Amino acid sequence: MTCISDAELLTVLLGTGIRGMPADQLAEQLLRAVGGLGQLARARPHELLGIAGIGVARAARITAAFDLGRRALARGREHTEVMLSAEDIYRRLRPRLIGLTQEVFVVVALNARGMVIDDVEVARGTLDRVEVHPRDVFRPLIRMSAASAVVAHNHPSGLVEPSPDDVVLSERLRAIGELVGIPILDHVIVGDDAYCSIAEHLGPDCMPGAVSMPD
Repeated sequence: MTCISDAELLTVLLGTGIRGMPADQLAEQLLRAVGGLGQLARARPHELLGIAGIGVARAARITAAFDLGRRALARGREHTEVMLSAEDIYRRLRPRLIGLTQEVFVVVALNARGMVIDDVEVARGTLDRVEVHPRDVFRPLIRMSAASAVVAHNHPSGLVEPSPDDVVLSERLRAIGELVGIPILDHVIVGDDAYCSIAEHLGPDCMPGAVSMPD
């Protein structure tokens, strides 16, 4: 079976070249300009606009393709995948969040048996901060009739120690979850090669504890 190179796949995505440069050469130039496929996967549209031949439409198409790939890896076996621990959440979301240069906040909705209904991105921020409003967290959970949920976000730095803001948000979401009847079981911080369960970090008096499937 013939192995298709990164440049050849990118050529298909670009479709056409520019004046004086066919699509395959444009693809190779783009990969050189950003430092390879790994860096291209992490780039956001505005970071690609300074490269010759890459306009707004192409930048959006390229980043959307990588985002779709990350989501496909993260979704897996929805409605059958059971979340038993913070590590399960980490393994599910890591492909979607790894390498991003912005903090992204995700809600994982669970049914009454602890099985994943869906995971939804509810906020996207900067390198070291993401603003999250509780209504954005609970709106999709209510719509999906979730029995419980886990929230998670990435730290692009790779360090997974929760910040004071992370702790405050966790406690606030836990309290609101109790009021609306959708418990927030944990808040997991995702790094490239590590994770942190804020439920475990704070202890059982502050959050319900590790994710577990109901009896």
